Amino acid sequence: MNIAVIGLSHKTAPVQIREKLSIPTAQTGDAIAHLTHCPHIDEVSILSTCNRLEIHIVTEETEQGIREVTQFLSEHSGLPLHELRQHLFILLHQDAVNHLMRVAAGLDSLVLGEGQILAQVKHAHQLAQQHKSIGRVLDRLLKQSLTAGKRVRSETSIGTGAVSISSAAVELARMKVPHLNGCHVSILGAGKMARLLVQHLISKDSCTITILNRTIDRANELAKQFPDANIRTGTLDTMLETVQACDVVFTCTSATEPLLHRENLEPLVASNRTLMLFDIAVPLNVHTNANELDNVHAFNVDDLKAVVAQNQASRRRMAMEAQVLLDQEVESFMDWWRSLDTVGTISSLRSKVETIREQELEKALSRLGSEFAEKHQEVIEALTRGIVNKILHDPMVQLRAQRDIEARKRAMQTLQVLFDLETASNEKYS
Repeated sequence: MNIAVIGLSHKTAPVQIREKLSIPTAQTGDAIAHLTHCPHIDEVSILSTCNRLEIHIVTEETEQGIREVTQFLSEHSGLPLHELRQHLFILLHQDAVNHLMRVAAGLDSLVLGEGQILAQVKHAHQLAQQHKSIGRVLDRLLKQSLTAGKRVRSETSIGTGAVSISSAAVELARMKVPHLNGCHVSILGAGKMARLLVQHLISKDSCTITILNRTIDRANELAKQFPDANIRTGTLDTMLETVQACDVVFTCTSATEPLLHRENLEPLVASNRTLMLFDIAVPLNVHTNANELDNVHAFNVDDLKAVVAQNQASRRRMAMEAQVLLDQEVESFMDWWRSLDTVGTISSLRSKVETIREQELEKALSRLGSEFAEKHQEVIEALTRGIVNKILHDPMVQLRAQRDIEARKRAMQTLQVLFDLETASNEKYS
């Protein structure tokens, strides 16, 4: 069985491509169902964020499994394969394992060390469990990736003061709007990214903030977390009126189509004012044609790279420390994964030895007589089991611990010949 990761990220594709590939949580079940019905995919999980889409698979036929995933991505996005392939990365085996652990640790993020990705990997694991699309291998890999991410955050300093996409957006706004302090700011959306936006806005600036959300309750709940801030709330029904009264707008909703575009913005923007839009959603909440209006300046997540680059150098040094921890977690997983090859042989060996033990025990007890046998059977049973376990212990440990693939295969073949075992199955799910 092989592990593969097929996907794209902020490193390989612009946001206009990433938004076509994005798979919202509500659609994840259908996507997983489609992929699990592919003949060469045995396990699958999907990680979809504003900066990446990754599909993790376990497959016996790597080439065919990858082909099935890329075909799905082409159909889902509407992009022809020749156009899609130039944006995809494909990682196999240990490279795939290392990549997922780096992702969970925030080392592959646009903002090195950002913490939100760990919760997103956890969410991907939960969705895969919910839809029963992962088995022994991906379940272990995702769990160990979460462990690796937690270790990096607790045992290194890379998470200290780490900026998020939201805080980078606020910093970009401060660069583009010199007098952000005192501006009227609106935020479309009331999720985690919106909370971080508010947190970073009020940390340095005194501005009026209006939070609009599909449901007013969630907007109110977010506002209550900042009782000292000047925050108003409303629903997205009042979006255009609110935008018209604002200087700066941040968007971070889960809408699958743009909320703001040239057509609905043009009547709102007077010739004597400028509207600044900062869109950190994927799919985009602000259509690219908004920039066709003279007094509108729209920025998206890809525009954050200049802000993020300012503190990347120091974070790269921290990332080197973090990679040492990840290497330990990767090796631990690889040892476990390699040991699965031995399951069939060990199972056959134990089964044969256990059959012999039971047969010989039955003969011995019959010779001892029924009265003695009933009185001492448990002791004799425990004795024979203990002997068998001790005899098998070292061969099993050594077989599982053997890292050299060819040496491990030779050892399994030797055991099969010496003990006349039936053909051992290497099925990893037994």
